[in-house]
Amino acid sequence: MTKVSPELGYEGQMPVSADVSFASDHFPEYKLGPDNQVLEEVKVNTEGPSLKEVVVQETSLLSEQHKRLSVRDLASKFDKNLTAASKLSNETKLRDVVSLDGHVLLKKLRDALEYLKGQMTGENKEDMEKAISMVEALAVKLTQKEGELIQEKYEVKKLASYLKQASEDAKKLVNQERSFACAEIESARAVVQRIGEALDEQERISQTSEKQELMEEVQQARRIRLLHQPSKVMDMELELRALRLQIQEKYTFSLKLQKQLTMSKWAEANKLSMYELTGSETLGSIIRVQPRSGEALELSRCSIQWYRLSSESNRREFISGANKSSYAPEPFDVGRILQVDITSNGHKAAVTTAGPVDPAAGVGTYVETLSRKSNTEFSVVISQMNGRNYSSHSVHLFHVGKMRVKLCRGWITKARDSYSTSMQLCGFRGGGNLAAKSLFWQARKGQSFVLVFDSERDRNAAIVLARRYALDCNVVLTGPDDIASLYI
Repeated sequence: MTKVSPELGYEGQMPVSADVSFASDHFPEYKLGPDNQVLEEVKVNTEGPSLKEVVVQETSLLSEQHKRLSVRDLASKFDKNLTAASKLSNETKLRDVVSLDGHVLLKKLRDALEYLKGQMTGENKEDMEKAISMVEALAVKLTQKEGELIQEKYEVKKLASYLKQASEDAKKLVNQERSFACAEIESARAVVQRIGEALDEQERISQTSEKQELMEEVQQARRIRLLHQPSKVMDMELELRALRLQIQEKYTFSLKLQKQLTMSKWAEANKLSMYELTGSETLGSIIRVQPRSGEALELSRCSIQWYRLSSESNRREFISGANKSSYAPEPFDVGRILQVDITSNGHKAAVTTAGPVDPAAGVGTYVETLSRKSNTEFSVVISQMNGRNYSSHSVHLFHVGKMRVKLCRGWITKARDSYSTSMQLCGFRGGGNLAAKSLFWQARKGQSFVLVFDSERDRNAAIVLARRYALDCNVVLTGPDDIASLYI
């Protein structure tokens, strides 16, 4: 430090330069340690954080919120911090002025102490030397503070430069985003305009095409009207309708004539035959073959086979198992003609029913009533089991359900099976007085029954009901060797 010139005068009070400014109205207190080092300094408390701390805090907050801030808000933040950095730079300049004033003050103070030291002796002189050492230590401390201030000034300048650059980049990004948004808006407007023009064009074309089609239809209607007068069209329609009715009547009449011709042929053949059929030709009855004259051979010495004929053709359907002199028609025979062949010693005679088998009265209504139930029970007696006569005549229950058929007695189940292709169900074809009440049922291969019902109506209803439920399960119940496709 520059020494004070001893030529300065001092009279009672040390003169102080007028250009020196103090931060406070009293000089701060210090303690001087060994080797003239300042150990503790009483700092003056300031209100609130410094401007530098505020800038650092704001910068950290900006870095954390960078991802969730909009570009415009980010640019605004950078502008604010750039202003704060400018304020901090101005504050640093003010600190430089205060530091310069401090050096001047310390210099004048040391010069004054040196002047006083030269005029004092003894202990006072030692006190002056200590005071001078303390002033020199304060000068060293002030120099250190100046170095720190220079470093802080450099950092502030660097931070201000960074903020300025960031603010400029943010402004560029804002302008770029604004230009992109404007371009997209213009593009969207152009697309909307093109779509509107296309819709207008399509509507115009549609209206034109509709008008053209309407005009063509009107012209076509006019041509038709010119070619065909309403009276002529009505006359042609009436003539066509009359022709259709005549053709239908002639077709029905021809079928009736064909049927009568066939029946007459069969009647002539029956008259020439030595055998005849007796019994009611209806469902629920028994039709028997009887010799017509004494020349006819006994039926026990002849082979017999029954056939089912269609009323509109001569095609015959073989009835398996119907080889006795009597036969009880079943529901399949309704509307068909029955024919029986009697063969003996190479000679064959054929006898045919007078007409198709008629349905039994009340069976259809009875079946419709039973079909409303999920399970129907019939009282039956087992006549045969597996082709052999059954000795017991106890009453069993024959259950006809929508999914399966079951034969049981009390809690004991004799047979049970679901509807399948292996199941067979038909009227009993073995003859006898109970044939009209009997039913043949094969639950599965190797297990068959002949069941006798209480009445002919129950037997026929059980057959119709079981076959209806089987069809619902895509199964056709037929008798032995019957053609399933004929009964679908």
